[in-house]
Amino acid sequence: MLELLLHPVRVRIVHAMSGGRTRTTSDLCASLPDVPKTTLYRHVGLLAEAGLLEIVGEQRVHGAVERHYRLRRERATIDADAAASMSLEDHRHGFTAAMAALHAEFNAYLDRDHANPTADSVGYRQVPLWLNQDELADLIGELRNVIASRMHNAPAPDRRLHLLSPILFPIEERTQQD
Repeated sequence: MLELLLHPVRVRIVHAMSGGRTRTTSDLCASLPDVPKTTLYRHVGLLAEAGLLEIVGEQRVHGAVERHYRLRRERATIDADAAASMSLEDHRHGFTAAMAALHAEFNAYLDRDHANPTADSVGYRQVPLWLNQDELADLIGELRNVIASRMHNAPAPDRRLHLLSPILFPIEERTQQD
């Protein structure tokens, strides 16, 4: 499952399927126009085969069967145990996949006709923070609570889907003085 989720195209498909939406591969192709159709179909197939996407309906369209998929959110996460079992190389690979997906998502946003980073409150600020282990644990807990309180928002006419990508890691080696 870990290897399946650590791929930039599959990360983007998971993002596109989030929020309880039901989508077809045609819908995904429209949402991810920079991903070749054959690539998208292959990755959707892999995600469905692994049980991350479930088929919730089918219909005939021009003689072909079009499947409607929904994300099985509980399967599309890397839990604490899985993260703890990851090697340093797995973490490197996962971070690279996440950054590649984030870069592609941001470029897709900027390529839209009416992209307006200021009006859309786009942010990509980095803030170095001095924290001890207790302060770090408190910060992570507070962020999780804020994010969790909005994770189950359903699509609505006044809502737009946003991508939030918290990234946290130490940037300096600890010295004897610390």
